[in-house]
Amino acid sequence: MDEETTNIHITQVLTLSKVMELIDEYPNLEEITCSPSVYNRISKKYIEALESLDITVKKEYQWGSKSKYSSKDEEILKYAKEKKSAKEISEILNIPVSRVYYYVRKNKDEVIFDNYKRKHDLNTRKEIKTLNKEGLKPKEISEKLNVPVRTVYYILNNK
Repeated sequence: MDEETTNIHITQVLTLSKVMELIDEYPNLEEITCSPSVYNRISKKYIEALESLDITVKKEYQWGSKSKYSSKDEEILKYAKEKKSAKEISEILNIPVSRVYYYVRKNKDEVIFDNYKRKHDLNTRKEIKTLNKEGLKPKEISEKLNVPVRTVYYILNNK
């Protein structure tokens, strides 16, 4: 018996026995929510009877399972802003690395998760772009800066 619960969500159609069971188990019940498909299968008589007992029945969408790590989302963001790597955040919070990447990507407006190492720094990238604007061909840039041609093409094509 749970006397504190006032709202519950059901996934099965209400029957007389189910209604009696819910009233016995939750004496302070005020609201029952269910999916639209379940709501459409509940008898109007049951809905009216529950409303006469001051218990409302509402449609509510609750698709998909809830995340196991939603309580750690703010912490993930905090560590990402501190420029910790995904692996470090994963180890600190004891959650999968994929969850860290997912949440940071989802909140890309707040923080940019850009702490991976680049083989060629920002100055080299800028120099490659300026040499290209000056008219040098990628092969010439590659020889001049001692950078592979494929890397020069990659840098030039990724704005």
